Amino acid sequence: MRLFIPLLGLASCLGTALAARPAPSQNMPLSMRPVFDTLVLPDAADIWRSGSGRPGPAYWQNRADYRIDSRIDTASHVLTGTETITYTNNSPDTLDVLWLQLDQNLYRKDSRSWVAFPDWHPASSDGYAIERVTIEANGVDTPAKFRISDTRMQVSLPEPLAASGHVLKLHVTWHHTIPGEWGGRTAVTPVKDGAIFEVAQWYPRLCVYDDLRGWDTLPYLGQEFYLEYGTIDYAVTVPWNFTVVGSGALTNPQDVLTATERARLAEAAKSDKRVLIRTPQDVLDPTSHLARSGEKTWRFHMENTRDVAFAASSAFVWDAAKLDLPTLPVARGQKPQPRLAMSVYPREGAGPQAWDRSTEYVKHAIEYFSSQWYPYPWPNAVNLGGHGAGMEYPGIVFDGWQDKNDVLFWITTHELGHGWFPMIVGSNERRHAFMDEGFNTFIDAYASQHFNHGEYAPKKDAEFAPETGDPAKDIVPVLTASDAPTLMMPAELVAEKYRHKVTYFKGAYGLMLLREQILGPDRFDPAFRAYIRAWAFKHPTPSDFFRFMSSEAGEDLTWFWRGWYFENWWPQYRLDGFSQSTAKQPEESTISIGVRNEGKLMLPVLLRITWQDGSKTERVIPTEAWMLHDRLNLTFPVHGAARTIALDPDQGLPMPDRNGLLLTPATTARP
Repeated sequence: MRLFIPLLGLASCLGTALAARPAPSQNMPLSMRPVFDTLVLPDAADIWRSGSGRPGPAYWQNRADYRIDSRIDTASHVLTGTETITYTNNSPDTLDVLWLQLDQNLYRKDSRSWVAFPDWHPASSDGYAIERVTIEANGVDTPAKFRISDTRMQVSLPEPLAASGHVLKLHVTWHHTIPGEWGGRTAVTPVKDGAIFEVAQWYPRLCVYDDLRGWDTLPYLGQEFYLEYGTIDYAVTVPWNFTVVGSGALTNPQDVLTATERARLAEAAKSDKRVLIRTPQDVLDPTSHLARSGEKTWRFHMENTRDVAFAASSAFVWDAAKLDLPTLPVARGQKPQPRLAMSVYPREGAGPQAWDRSTEYVKHAIEYFSSQWYPYPWPNAVNLGGHGAGMEYPGIVFDGWQDKNDVLFWITTHELGHGWFPMIVGSNERRHAFMDEGFNTFIDAYASQHFNHGEYAPKKDAEFAPETGDPAKDIVPVLTASDAPTLMMPAELVAEKYRHKVTYFKGAYGLMLLREQILGPDRFDPAFRAYIRAWAFKHPTPSDFFRFMSSEAGEDLTWFWRGWYFENWWPQYRLDGFSQSTAKQPEESTISIGVRNEGKLMLPVLLRITWQDGSKTERVIPTEAWMLHDRLNLTFPVHGAARTIALDPDQGLPMPDRNGLLLTPATTARP
């Protein structure tokens, strides 16, 4: 039998401890005063960002649409491109310049990153060669002045761009050399049947102009990104025997795929199991291609995206299966088509516990995240087996062809989870990495539990609970380390030693504590889903998130935001003795239990009494119980003899010292 005494009121729970409420200035322990004090968030609420954490009534966001034509010279590794950017200024400001990101300049030996972060640079290049920049007005192109500063380019406008929805077209012609094999964002990876071109951050992209800073032009030092949303049409010209996969939908399959390949794709669109589109035998057979010489141009379309990336190779094995999601049109106005989970990889990556299972993992991740949090918005999802950068882009992720077993599942799920954070919820990951890596690690830790009856659960890798798989235990060394940064530390200031431990692990575990220990899934899940809906394809800040979750969940979470995000605080409780009174009427006998708080993160903690007959009495001590005190007495009706008294009996809280959390009344002297 299980006895549960609900928390009806603090006075009935805490005995005489709260009979009189002393003035905090006189009786609150000095160490407690800052815990519950007012928290001033970094960004104030205003007409653009409301006090509820939602976009405000005057929220605005600029837009960047792209048309890109590109070609890879596979001998020299040079990528040439021309792009037309249609830029919409929805801000209330008139703009006299535009700023663009030139991420390929990271590889220049005179880049800031080359000196600041030398470990990122086993490969180098000359970066972008910007050949021409023009502004189109009334069908006439006017050359524009531009200046390049490290990984940014400023374009001076011949005429200012007016506010509130005015539009211009910017034309840029450029080329750059794709760096060689490298564990970063883009690469040329040799395999036995050729080379894999993994192409990302490959075209000049508009910086974000927002209500927080105007132009956000942090230099690219090797970390993450912040981009505007729009529609992107792009074309990639490669040799005749190359296969290209990329973000979005292939719009000209009849020009690049054989009838056999198109038939196999149609079969895959009806199959829950993978269908091989290009087999290992096809890789070795020149006649398996539509052409026999020259080049082919592959065309892709993607809507409501902040970026696109692609991969190209003559060495690809390609398989696919259907996604159990509503059909989508390839482009606006076209007939809806089934959506596919896809994988491409070299022949040496195949294997029953290797890339043969990749599409199974892709399918699960996209369908699970769609049902649990927010529907996947794009046509296809592609997993690339290449160098092993472990990097995400909308609709495609770059993983390692040598990965297998749990490693392949975890990296695939994690990188695809970035489709939600930050590809759908477009936070500024260059500044606030926990809103990217932490949020995503949180959702993919639950995906590990969900997949195939927990085949790869619990998640236990460099990103989450790396030592034991138990986050409450593994996070303790991070919380107690004197040199560990906080989650609010700007991304570029987090040393590599703590990048995974803090940004990923602590960021994810904080949401897990909020869901499981503070709010409960019934309150957390609807609030978190509402947050994603409210900020889908927009730009939230940490302040927006903190306000939104407090408002939507109906809980003042100031103490948690302060302790977990702005500080590295932890909970620490202890049992502090007990006494038992015997009344003439047995049902009036009571047991009084002392509990002491020695930490600064006052997570709700469960107290459990297990009686000799095996039944249990439980009570959750809420955070508010510690507002004025560091010691409480809790009184319960006696239900026979107590066998054990335990605090946090399921060990769900990250307490560094677990001594003093269990009493055995039969062998413990009473005070």
